[in-house]
Amino acid sequence: MAIIKRALISVTDKTGIVEFAQGLARLGVEIISTGGTSSALRKAGVSVRDVSDVTGFPEMLDGRLKTINPRIAGGVLGMRSKPEHMQALEEHGIPTIDMVVVNLYAFESAAAKPGVTLPELIENIDIGGPTLIRAAAKNYQDVAVITSPADYDEILQEMLDRDREVCEPTLWRLARKAFALTASYDTAISSRLARVGEEAPSALPSTLDIRAPRAISLRYGENPHQSAALYSLRRGGIADAKQLQGKELSYNNLVDLDAAWQLIQEFDDPAAAIIKHTNPCGCAESGSLVESYRKAFEADPVSAFGGVLAFNRTLDEETAREVVKTFIEAIAAPEYSAEARDVLAAKKNLRLLEVAASTNEELVIKSISGGYLAQTADAHKLDKSQAKVKTDRQPTDQEWKALKFGWKVCKHVKSNAIVYARAGQSVSAGAGQMSRVDSVKVGAMKAVLPLQGTVLASDAFFPFPDGLEEAARYGITAVIQPGGSVKDEEVIATANRLGLAMVFTGVRHFRH
Repeated sequence: MAIIKRALISVTDKTGIVEFAQGLARLGVEIISTGGTSSALRKAGVSVRDVSDVTGFPEMLDGRLKTINPRIAGGVLGMRSKPEHMQALEEHGIPTIDMVVVNLYAFESAAAKPGVTLPELIENIDIGGPTLIRAAAKNYQDVAVITSPADYDEILQEMLDRDREVCEPTLWRLARKAFALTASYDTAISSRLARVGEEAPSALPSTLDIRAPRAISLRYGENPHQSAALYSLRRGGIADAKQLQGKELSYNNLVDLDAAWQLIQEFDDPAAAIIKHTNPCGCAESGSLVESYRKAFEADPVSAFGGVLAFNRTLDEETAREVVKTFIEAIAAPEYSAEARDVLAAKKNLRLLEVAASTNEELVIKSISGGYLAQTADAHKLDKSQAKVKTDRQPTDQEWKALKFGWKVCKHVKSNAIVYARAGQSVSAGAGQMSRVDSVKVGAMKAVLPLQGTVLASDAFFPFPDGLEEAARYGITAVIQPGGSVKDEEVIATANRLGLAMVFTGVRHFRH
């Protein structure tokens, strides 16, 4: 345990610091502070002792030198349980410091600014802060180290309840949090500086640093014999979503929700996506959210049972009433109306996630035995002007709408991927087969709605004409695919023979 008699406060983020310092002062804690923090506290009427009074040196070097001094470090590092430590502090007139309240220069914010220069990056690297944090965390049994405003209220309450004492479990929790902060800070600095001086900075770093705090411990992973947890970077997306109701999330829920959320981001008009085992079993875009959901659902009602949903608009009451007609595991949406929440509350186990747009584009990372694979996200959007019609027949306007829609959905189906679609509605999908012609057959086999008059989207080229010939049997009228096969001319000739319009995008969308 630590009895807090003296606290050093030096923060960049001043959120809540005045109220916290006022609470410490009411408990009789002496406060030592620096620069802007000292000014803010004094302005609020808090009695403060300047660091320079303790060290005997003024702040200097444009504020770079403030707390790096034996009279500060000694007061933090001295172990109260060692008489020789206490004797050394007494001989040199060094006061013990029982609490260190420090947060760091906002390096990541500075680094994110367009056109930031190397001198600006360097100037935003904190030196004294990490030193103080590490020193206090190293001596955690005697010193409370507080690095986040989120901890102020809890620590004050504990000190009130225990007559200025902070118990050892709390001290150890704070220390672990402090070491995690300095590790993340150093990682952010090294990662950003590694790109300085590169003529064409790569999106893929020379060293892959993966650090994210655990957000949720999950009951198990893909299967009950596997352990699992969710780690969040707190930058939006599914990992940072707010759960509004329902049972605790499972590993598989989160994987499916992410697949649904990524798919729904493809659309500008109101859209709905239904995912089962990471593959879309229904997706539609329409003038209203409820109509989009109805179209998505009717494509495969059987597979939709027990699936997860995603919407790109606020989920309204009318759509919610359609949703509750079947069993759904989870929903991701940017917002929910109060009326929709009331309707969905009847399904108490239904998990509702409120999801914010991701603030930056993360690398896609997968673990393999002995290491990791990393790639940039597949953010490609189809540009009609870059697509090439390869057949004698041009697609009609309606076919173009269907082709563009099917191409968006196909990008999110596991390869080998085939999607049958109409304008604004997926009709069926063939996913994950070992041959493309089998995916064509599976998609046709699963179709609930008529395939006559649909278009076909393929995530990669047709290696042989057989896939096209098979699809034509079901009444498709047009095809969109990347092209690039040695058999392209043979496939084009087949499309012409069958009276199909066919578009090459020049872009493949494998999704393993």
